[in-house]
Amino acid sequence: MAKALLGYVGGSDPRLLAEMRRLQQRVQDLESELVRIQAENEALTAAASHERIMESVDAHQAEPALT
Repeated sequence: MAKALLGYVGGSDPRLLAEMRRLQQRVQDLESELVRIQAENEALTAAASHERIMESVDAHQAEPALT
């Protein structure tokens, strides 16, 4: 199984090696996109949470600040 994962199936076929490199690059690209999307999601979640907090504060009923 490990040999098949490394592209060793009866010898080093250049087509298999090229396909393996292409797939490895695709996996790296997808992992990078996943990290970017997760960061964007966290930022949106934080912004939405902040927005909900701000909506829950009623400035008209709040007590005045002490001066």
